[in-house]
Amino acid sequence: MGRFPINDTSHIPTPQTIGLLGGSFDPPHSGHVHISREALKRFGLDRVWWLVSPGNPLKQRGPARLERRMAAARALVEHPRIHVSDFEARAGTRYTAETIAALQAAYPKARFVWLMGADNLAQFHLWKDWQEIVARVPIGVLARPGERVEGRTAKMAQVFRHARLHPRASHLLGACEAPAWCFVNVPMRDISSTRIRAEGRWS
Repeated sequence: MGRFPINDTSHIPTPQTIGLLGGSFDPPHSGHVHISREALKRFGLDRVWWLVSPGNPLKQRGPARLERRMAAARALVEHPRIHVSDFEARAGTRYTAETIAALQAAYPKARFVWLMGADNLAQFHLWKDWQEIVARVPIGVLARPGERVEGRTAKMAQVFRHARLHPRASHLLGACEAPAWCFVNVPMRDISSTRIRAEGRWS
């Protein structure tokens, strides 16, 4: 499951549309699986890759060891179309824009869609080279019902309002050329990595 050689594209059928769910996964939990399954359905994806990052540049506190988080993620994932990858660590990339560029170079046959929650959309303009990310890949935003305000007021939503896909056409996102993005509301699991750590279930 999910240890992809950087320069090997033989395992990717053509065409293949892959959703990228990046994060520290510190720890991974059922909510990650849930939004991955929803993304597969909502955005017309063939697969979802979890990109388990070595660290998050926007967070001061470092996560648990990468090997531990990778092992926990692989133990959790049983869906045949969800894969766990340490691509960022192997490629030596630190920021999302760098990672996407490296993925596109390593897997030229694949089409990628970046996946994120409404909370990330709200701060997306703080990410390094965020406009380059939007220019490179379509973006699928998954939010709890009632979080629509995040989609309306985020700077990215304002700058790229012309590239927004209507939720009823969300299944077409994977076939869109960038820039393109879609905001969909989905039922969410009441669980988070922060809460798990706070409760002492991951230390």
